[in-house]
Amino acid sequence: MKEYCIRRYRSDTGAADSQGTLIRIDDSGRIVHADHHCEPVLGYHASELEGRPIMHLVAAQQDDLFAPTQRLRFAKDQPVLITLRHKDGFFFGAHVTLHFQVRDTDKPASAHIALRDPAQPDPHSQPLIELTGNLGSWELAIHNNRVTWSAGMYRLLDLRAGSDITAEQALSYCAGKQERVRALFRRCLRTGRPFSIDLKLLTARQRTRHVRLTGQALKSGKRVTRLAGTAVDRTRVVQLDQRRRATDQLLKTVLAANQDLVAALDPQLNLTHMNAAWEQQFSTTFKLTPRVGDNLGTLLSSFASEQGLQTRLWQQAMERVVFQAEMPLARRSRLLQGHETRLTTLQDLEGNTIGALLIARDARSHSPGAGQGGPHSAQDPVTGLPTRSQFLAHFDGLLNPPAPSTPQGGLLFIGLDNFTPLNIAAGNAAGDRYLRELAAIMAAHTNRTDLLTRLAGDTFALWLDNHSDMEARRTAQHLLEAIAAFAFDWQGKLLQTTASAGLVFVDGNASRAPEQLLSEAAELCHTAKSAGRNRVHADRASQRLPSERDHRQQLAHLQHCLDHDGLILHYQMLRPVASATWGDHIEILARLADNDADNPSVQPEAFLPIANQFSLGKQLDQQIIRKALAVLDEQPLLVHRLKYCGFNLSQASVLDEGFADWVQALLAPSPFAPDIFCFEVNESVAARYPDEVAILCDSLHAVGCKVALDGAGASVESYHLAGTLPVDIVKLDHSMMQQLPGNPVQQVMVEALHKISTAAGKLTVATFIEDEDTLRQARRLGIHFGQGFHLGSPAPLASLIPQTVTSRLQTESEG
Repeated sequence: MKEYCIRRYRSDTGAADSQGTLIRIDDSGRIVHADHHCEPVLGYHASELEGRPIMHLVAAQQDDLFAPTQRLRFAKDQPVLITLRHKDGFFFGAHVTLHFQVRDTDKPASAHIALRDPAQPDPHSQPLIELTGNLGSWELAIHNNRVTWSAGMYRLLDLRAGSDITAEQALSYCAGKQERVRALFRRCLRTGRPFSIDLKLLTARQRTRHVRLTGQALKSGKRVTRLAGTAVDRTRVVQLDQRRRATDQLLKTVLAANQDLVAALDPQLNLTHMNAAWEQQFSTTFKLTPRVGDNLGTLLSSFASEQGLQTRLWQQAMERVVFQAEMPLARRSRLLQGHETRLTTLQDLEGNTIGALLIARDARSHSPGAGQGGPHSAQDPVTGLPTRSQFLAHFDGLLNPPAPSTPQGGLLFIGLDNFTPLNIAAGNAAGDRYLRELAAIMAAHTNRTDLLTRLAGDTFALWLDNHSDMEARRTAQHLLEAIAAFAFDWQGKLLQTTASAGLVFVDGNASRAPEQLLSEAAELCHTAKSAGRNRVHADRASQRLPSERDHRQQLAHLQHCLDHDGLILHYQMLRPVASATWGDHIEILARLADNDADNPSVQPEAFLPIANQFSLGKQLDQQIIRKALAVLDEQPLLVHRLKYCGFNLSQASVLDEGFADWVQALLAPSPFAPDIFCFEVNESVAARYPDEVAILCDSLHAVGCKVALDGAGASVESYHLAGTLPVDIVKLDHSMMQQLPGNPVQQVMVEALHKISTAAGKLTVATFIEDEDTLRQARRLGIHFGQGFHLGSPAPLASLIPQTVTSRLQTESEG
């Protein structure tokens, strides 16, 4: 049980109110106590809150006080800012702190519980128990063959209490199971074994009752002297079960006749329902056969990237009333067509979330001119903007024109913040009018060659044609400011909200698949919402995939190298920049062996996308680490000299909860200290999964290893991550180091990131130092370490000893 202090947070002053209320919540998430200050803060009287779940007060799932993010902050004695729902319906920011000590005056009065003496039964409690539980009790005395019933037994048979009835007459109510009951009584008398049987009784009033009859032997010494038991009315339970079975059968019939993909999951992501179309699509995609009761996360445990995508998609559906999007069922197969996917929260009669329902339809059936849609489906009826299908068709034409050209621009995915409660409060008519006016505002901030569309519900997409990265980011920020400033007056109600956005930079190396780019932008938008809403998260689009034939060849080559030890390991030195440091600092690099005489090895940029797409990243990471340790363990001279050995981690390893345990087991027999090993997490992964990265850092720190944030500076989120993530080292992205000597703005950005990292107790590494001028600037700015061809080219890991230790020993002996 925990006690929280809740105060209203004022965004205009950046501080919390002095007056607060204390709320006590048990481990199941229900409010057990609220003080008298809760009414001015929350609008509820204390008696109205007691017994209600805390989710009744919070605005969304991410505001749950028991969420991992909140628990981590409370564990560090830090306050949490969440959004709560007032009794009057409006939302407000709340400043929440955790109070561990509970006042003695708030403790419940103690009460002593003792076992009731069976020899002194309460004559008033027995009838109450039988009436409440719909049961009766009976007893058979062996010495005189006399049966006694309680009033509840007579009630079950619709008889007046004390009616004259023989045992044979009682058995006649058992509707064909008389002999079975007699046999159970005889067996109980002979062996002493208890019995239980479900009976269908036809009462004196010709009513059908389903009863469970139980009995057991009572002994005096070793001799059975009595039989006693109960009869429990289970009619209501059986009727509900029959209705459930009928409903399930009806649902199965409807699902079987539906050509759409239909599936339902509970809050733990266990599969509760599915139709044949969804099962077949899932089996085709993942080569797995799902069954009702299977856990989706467990089914996709071998597909880390898809596991993360599907988990976030379903969790978002649990948090919102309706979530609609158009995307492939899975990203791992780019041959799959996009599906118009609609997810709806399933709630019980009390409003508690009990699961989510997915209905997915092939998006091609909604394309302009398909089916009954006709040409009118090319325009959204609410906003007048192009539909999603028309947008994707146009966007595909821009990405894959008939004449060779290089597209450049940005794809912006926009999701309105908290639009659902606004729409519910004002009504659908007001919500549609608001969206129509907002679409006009957004269109006014675009160029003639840009393309704006309403995807579904409260989500929009905008293609910023021929925009540089800086121009696209500036346009996105201006657009969010315009949305936040737009206030729509509807019958005296002021409708106003903010928006979050995901921006994907598209260039000649980017993927040419519109669905994939839109999915990447949607993920960035989800990250922006999780980070606090009303902001833009940007990243570069994934690289353009090769042809399907080359794709299969590269995958086969990668799998062959993993199965037949085809990894070639190199290392690159990290050199101290600001001050001298003793020892060797290296980063492990991997290549794939190739039979091409001109290119004997395949570079990481060629095979890493394939590894991540087909969930081979974790296997690749583990083979690299295992092979590197095997090489190092054979060189005892390096045990005291090697001070840093870095490994890059894929997203699959970062999200693997057992990775730290695997590292600990691997390092146990190694002569090297765990603190020389550092595992590098890419900035884009850390921005999308900050909580998971924080947990990985804590787990690896417990093993004794270090963690680095790689690629810092690739987005503005890096400055926040460098200061808040519990990493040990911050490695600057190559884009921060390019043109550093002649670009004063770049120098200021590098210096700011270095100062933030240093203030947080972290070391910094400047990568891609290619010349003396860049090295000089890195030294002037105070960067701790440098890495690049100017400081040392990559070399085979096997050559580390001759170049770094043996040669030095020979030099010292000659001196």
